[in-house]
Amino acid sequence: MPSRPRPIIIIGAGAIVRTSHLPAYRRLGLPVAGLFDVRIDTAVDLAKRFGVPTVHKTLTDACHAGKGGAVVFDVAVPGDQVLAVLRCLPEGAAVLIQKPMGDDLPAARQILELCRERQLIAAMNFQLRFSPNVLALRDLLERRLLGEIVDIEVRLQVRQPWETWAFMRGLPRLEVLYHSIHYLDTIRMLIGEPRGVYCRAVGHPKLPDYADPRSSIILDYGDSIRCSLTLNHTHVFGEKYRTSMLKIEGTSSAALLSMGVNLDYPHGLPDTLEVAHEGQWSPVALRGSWFTEAFEGPMSNLQRFVTGEDAALLSPVDDAIRTMAVVEACYISSAGGGTPIPEP
Repeated sequence: MPSRPRPIIIIGAGAIVRTSHLPAYRRLGLPVAGLFDVRIDTAVDLAKRFGVPTVHKTLTDACHAGKGGAVVFDVAVPGDQVLAVLRCLPEGAAVLIQKPMGDDLPAARQILELCRERQLIAAMNFQLRFSPNVLALRDLLERRLLGEIVDIEVRLQVRQPWETWAFMRGLPRLEVLYHSIHYLDTIRMLIGEPRGVYCRAVGHPKLPDYADPRSSIILDYGDSIRCSLTLNHTHVFGEKYRTSMLKIEGTSSAALLSMGVNLDYPHGLPDTLEVAHEGQWSPVALRGSWFTEAFEGPMSNLQRFVTGEDAALLSPVDDAIRTMAVVEACYISSAGGGTPIPEP
């Protein structure tokens, strides 16, 4: 917790703000001073529900309210709108930006350049880094309790309600940019930069308006680590074989994480963490889950950084652009297709 929290002005009043940002800030007692959304009625309804005192009528009004550096901005808009919002913020403002960092790598470069030009104190809301089970996993790795890492696997088989986010309909990039970006970012944080990627993102005949709700990704970490992500958001055949997990194996132990929110979005099931020791798996007690406790972390870190309580941002835009580069590589790989089969 920041000891001297600054008021927050939220730009965007969509589902993620309603289900995650505002509940997390209310739980921590962080003051939310204002709210803006292009749909004024949505913003008004959300402000009433969470006791936000001010609904700004325009983006300019919301940004002007933050002049003087006394507030922190929380920008939760689609990727293609991030740059325009950042241009409106006061110079030197502190801002937490909901992923993605633009729609593609060129846009991410523009965002990074703008943040530097306007001296914005900018962090990306890659909140999976702050999920209780990921924090515990990071501790295990830092203490080298798993040994040398040899295998990482993310497997998702769920029914994701894409229709919850109307803006996603018709987007040319969907699954990797708006969902798996979290896993790619977290894996980068845990074991460093991959050498390259192999990827294929595909659509589904029953979801013609959504570009690629399924993908398969391999991250190339050389000859000693196998890293694969298998992501199917169109599994509608009941609960029995639903899964949402990240497994990491070392030479001496292994850990298995579940992300329960994916199993019943947005309500979810509790996240879990189990660790193997001498052939036996044991659960690790957690305080909360990715949704919504993880949303406490990025805002708390930003608040503490601007007041000098934290020495560094844990997900700055300078690092986030590297995750965007991995995402871009995935789409380049997917568009390029597989290796042609040679003549037998």
